[in-house]
Amino acid sequence: MSSLSAAVAGWSPAPVTDAAVVLPGPATAFAALLDRPAPPLADGDPLPPGWHVFTFLDSPATAELGEDGHPRDGHFLPPLPHRRRMIAGGRLEVTAPLRVGSPVERTSSLAGCEVKAGRSGEMLLVTVRSEYREDGALRVTEEQDVVYRSQEAGSSPAPAGAGAPAGVPDAGPAVEVLPDPALLFRFSALTYNAHRIHYDQPYATGVEGHPGLVVHGPLLALLLLEVPRRSAPARSVTSFAHRLTRPAYAGTPVRATGRFDGDRVDLTAAAAGQPASVTGTAVLGAAR
Repeated sequence: MSSLSAAVAGWSPAPVTDAAVVLPGPATAFAALLDRPAPPLADGDPLPPGWHVFTFLDSPATAELGEDGHPRDGHFLPPLPHRRRMIAGGRLEVTAPLRVGSPVERTSSLAGCEVKAGRSGEMLLVTVRSEYREDGALRVTEEQDVVYRSQEAGSSPAPAGAGAPAGVPDAGPAVEVLPDPALLFRFSALTYNAHRIHYDQPYATGVEGHPGLVVHGPLLALLLLEVPRRSAPARSVTSFAHRLTRPAYAGTPVRATGRFDGDRVDLTAAAAGQPASVTGTAVLGAAR
């Protein structure tokens, strides 16, 4: 049995249910972060796809944080020594959008836990599945894939990935942002994310081996979703899947583009001159 397999043997956290009300403030703040006008956010208005991430936030005590800024312990955090964490991707199914002002119940469970071999050694892929309900009706189902490694501080530089620059088309719908340190800090604040790779340059480079501050994986996924949201505002996203393939770093513009083919949108986001950082597919439903 591998060391990672031994560390998580018998680890089987039970499902957890919590509740929150969808408030307009976080959505307004995220729109401002993107330099965009806020969407309609009166009670009953639909929340843009993926923006529920700002409603359900973990808020551990400062004393409970580890060296990397993440909680040392948590319900769905595997018991690995010297744990390092990166978002790997996820899937979203939308039966109906969550509504502003509505109370929402979320039930999260461990959907998968698998040891894999990567270019830089063993890694643990953990998938957490969350179901969001309004008035007992299932509205949104989400799966998030997170990769964990067991890595001593400074012992193994984080891989930057390899490959040719992404074939991002010049034509077609596109969304571009410059993820400077201020934008990354604001997104960390909006998501209550204290992971130091996003705001602490000496830690990100000297301890985890990155060449700079790391752009948040969920932010890259939300940039993909901005393409259909802005280009087809009358359509709704019924499903979305994405895979993070390499980090993007602060200071380099990131451009998300989409290729529309009927109800399907193939999506890519890449830092200027770099291979794709994230690829995905969205399926659009009927007009609202």
